[in-house]
Amino acid sequence: MTCLRVPGPAGVTLATFAERPHLGPEDLIVLSDPTAKITPMDPADALAGLDAHPWARVSHAYGPAEDLPDLLRALAEDGENIEETISELYSCILHQGTVYAASVDAVPYLARIAAAVRPRTAEILHLLGGLAESDDAWEIEPGAVRAAVATQIPLLTPLLAREDADVRRLTAWTFGHTRDTEAAPLALRSRWTAEADPGVRAELLVALGRVDLPGAAAESRGLLGADTPAPLRLAAVLVALAAGEPWTPAHHDAALGLLPARGFTVDRYGMQYRDPLYAIVDSLLRRATDSDRESAFALLDAALRDGRPEVQAEALAAADRACHLSRSAPRRLVPAIAPLAAASPAAGLLGKLGPAAAEAAPVLAELAARPDDEAADRALAVLVRVAPRQAAPLLARDLDRRPRALDAAGDFLAPAFPFDPALLAAVRARLAVDGLGTNETADPVHLLRQWGPQAAAALPELSAVLPRFPYAATAITAVAAAGSQAEREQAGAVLRGAAGSLTAARAHHDLTGETAFLLDAIAEVLAAGRRDLAEAAEAAAALGEAAAGLLPVLRAAVSEDAEATTPELDLDTAIATALWRIDGDAEGAVSILASVLDRTAGNQHWYRWTVDRAIRATGLLGTAAQPLIPRLEHLLADPEKAPAAALALLAVAGPDAVDLGRLAEAALHSAETGAEVAGACEALQALGATALSTHQRERVTELATQDRRVINSGVAGGIIREDERLRAILTGL
Repeated sequence: MTCLRVPGPAGVTLATFAERPHLGPEDLIVLSDPTAKITPMDPADALAGLDAHPWARVSHAYGPAEDLPDLLRALAEDGENIEETISELYSCILHQGTVYAASVDAVPYLARIAAAVRPRTAEILHLLGGLAESDDAWEIEPGAVRAAVATQIPLLTPLLAREDADVRRLTAWTFGHTRDTEAAPLALRSRWTAEADPGVRAELLVALGRVDLPGAAAESRGLLGADTPAPLRLAAVLVALAAGEPWTPAHHDAALGLLPARGFTVDRYGMQYRDPLYAIVDSLLRRATDSDRESAFALLDAALRDGRPEVQAEALAAADRACHLSRSAPRRLVPAIAPLAAASPAAGLLGKLGPAAAEAAPVLAELAARPDDEAADRALAVLVRVAPRQAAPLLARDLDRRPRALDAAGDFLAPAFPFDPALLAAVRARLAVDGLGTNETADPVHLLRQWGPQAAAALPELSAVLPRFPYAATAITAVAAAGSQAEREQAGAVLRGAAGSLTAARAHHDLTGETAFLLDAIAEVLAAGRRDLAEAAEAAAALGEAAAGLLPVLRAAVSEDAEATTPELDLDTAIATALWRIDGDAEGAVSILASVLDRTAGNQHWYRWTVDRAIRATGLLGTAAQPLIPRLEHLLADPEKAPAAALALLAVAGPDAVDLGRLAEAALHSAETGAEVAGACEALQALGATALSTHQRERVTELATQDRRVINSGVAGGIIREDERLRAILTGL
C-alpha cells in the first residue's frame, strides 16, 4: 500500500492507493495545509494491479484491450519510444474522439502515471482531458469515461501547484472537462487564489466556467479592464458569453482591445484559442437577439476598419462566419469588407456573398483592370460572382490570362453567366487553342451550353473538341436546337461521328428525336458492362417503348448481392425506372425498388443519396407503387429522407388518401433541422400552402424571414447562395 500526502482544501487528510485500479473521492483525504510537502509516487506504484486487471474483458477501438498493460507500462517507464506509445494510446482509447470501455479502466492508471512521471505529465493530462471531453461513447454508458476522470480529481489536484505552468494549465483544462460540480470547483478555486501566471489564471477561469458557471461569471465582471492581462481578459469575455451575461460597452471595449487575439492561451484546444474573435462573434449571433446581433456586427465593423493587417485577417475570418450564420450580416458588413477586396480572404468572402456584395463591384473592377495578372484574375473571379454583367467584358478582354475568372463563370453549380458577344468570340478563340486539357475545356464548353442558340456560331469549335471531350455533345445540342434544318442535320452528323460515346448518343436523340443511334449505344454499354451502366439504363428509360428490345439485358443486370455497392444499387434503381417506362412492368419495378430500400435500411445515412434516388423513382410509378407505401411512411421519420418520401407518397397514394398535414410536418421538420432543406422546399411547393395548417404556415414564414440561415452545410462557396435561393422559394410559398 502506497500513501500520497496531498495539499488541498480543508476537510480531508490522507490519500491511499490499494491494489484495485479505481479510486474514488472516498479513497483520498487531502491535507488542509497548502504548504504541506508532497511525497512523489514511484512509477512502479502507479501500476499496482495492472497485470491482474481483466483487460481481455473490455475493448478499445481495435478489440480486446490485452495490449493496454504494455502500453501503460511503457508510458510509465518513459523510454525512447514514448512518442509512439502516446500515439498508440490515443488511437486505442480516444480514437478520433471516441471512448470505450477500456478507456474507463485506463483512466486510473493514466492519472497515477501523470502524478508520478514529471517529464510527460502535460501530455498525459492532455489525454485525460480529451477523454473527459469526449461525448462519443462506444457501447458504454454516456459519461462513464468523464466520471472516471472526475474520480481522479483529488489525486491530480497537486498538479495545480506544479512549477511547470503548462502542467498547471492542462490540469485546469482537464478538471473543467470533467463537468464535476463538487471536487473540481473546490480545486480550481483553491488554485485561483494562489495562481499568478495570467495564462494559467485564464485557463482556471474558463475551466471554472464549465463546472460553476455562475461563480465564474461573477469573477469575470471585474476582469474586463485594460489593466487585466490579455489572456485573462479574454477568458472573462468568453465566460461572460457562456453565462449569457448582457453584452455591454465594457465587453465591446475589452474584446476590441484584445485584437489581434490569436495566440492567447485560453482553452487552448478549442476555437476560443485558435480564433477568439470568431468565437465571440459566433456566440453573440447564436443568442439570436437583435441587440446581440448588432453587438457582433459593431465589433466586426470596428475590427475590419482597423488598419493593422493581422487584425483585419482575424476580422475577415469572423465576418465569414457571421455571413454564414446571419442573413443580415452581408448588408451590415460589406461596406467595411469592400475596401479590403485586394486581400485574398476578403475577396473570397465577397465571392461567396455574390450579388449581396454588389457594393464592392467598383473596387473589384478597378483591381481586375490592373496589369498584375494573378491579382487581377483573383479580383475578376470575384466580380464574376458579384456583378457578372460588369465582369463579362473584362473577362472577354483577357480570357487567356484569367483562369480563375473563367472557372467562376463556367461554374456548374452557379447561376448561368450572362451572354456577351465579345465573350463568345473569346471563348471560341480559346477552344481553338491546341493542347487544352480537360479542365481548360470544360468551362468554355459549359458557358456555350448555357447560352444555347445564342452561341450557335461556336458549333465548329464544339465539333472539334467533341472527340476528346464528350460533354461537348450536350453543348452541341443546346446551341443547334433552334438552328435551321441544315444546321441541325450538320450537328446530328457530328454527334453520330462520336462512336462509343453514350453522352453523344443521348445528345443526338435529344436533338433529332431519332432512336436507332442511341439504342445501339445503350446496347453496347450493357453488353460490355462498363461503368456507365446506370446512365445506359436511364437512357433506355427515356426511350420508353422504343427500348423494349433491351428489356432482357436490363433484367439480367439487376444485382442480387445482399451487400451491394452504391453503384450497383443506383443501377438497380435505374433499371426499375426503365422497366416501368418501357413496358409498364410495375411488379418488376416495385420488387427491385423494395430490394434497394431494404438493403439500405441498416445504414441509410451512408446510402443517403442512393435511398433518395430510389424514393424518387418510386414516385414515378404513381399508384402502381402502392405496395411500397409502408416503407415510404417509415422513411417520413428520417429528416434526411422525409422530403423525398413525402413527394413519393403524394404521387403513390394520391392527395385524397394521405394526411397532407403529416407530409407537410415531415418536410417542415427536415427544413427546420437543416437535414434536407432543398428537398423540403420542393415538397412544400408540391403540397401547396392550402395543405398547411395555420401553425405550419407560420413556421414557413419564420423560415423565410428569420435572420438565421437554414442552410448550414454543403459546398463552401455555395452555402450562402443556396440559402438565398431557398429563402426566395419559401417566401413565394
